[in-house]
Amino acid sequence: MTKLSKRKKRHRRIRGKVSGTKERPRLSVFKSNKFTYAQLVNDKKDETLVSADSRELKKDKKTKNKLNKTEAAKKTGELLAEKAKKKKIKKVVFDRSGYRFHGRIKALAQGARDKGLKF
Repeated sequence: MTKLSKRKKRHRRIRGKVSGTKERPRLSVFKSNKFTYAQLVNDKKDETLVSADSRELKKDKKTKNKLNKTEAAKKTGELLAEKAKKKKIKKVVFDRSGYRFHGRIKALAQGARDKGLKF
């Protein structure tokens, strides 16, 4: 089995147990080689409530362009939490999408927790 097929298998197993609602949406994470993406999903209606990604940080003049991927993931988590606060979302269910909970995934989760999301 390839690395990707193993991750997909873990992701399917996790998604069988984790589901989001309007009151407690699912925080879904995806990471590419360059960027990190996160979104809050209501699985009951199949809709995305809030989304954020590390590409948005380049547009933001407050952050420096010298962020490494882990720092950018943490800022993405903070940005997602701020957007969620505006929509009055405080609690989420974390879906790591089959990735190990370290590095960028852990940094994104920590950034979201630091800004007030509970999971």
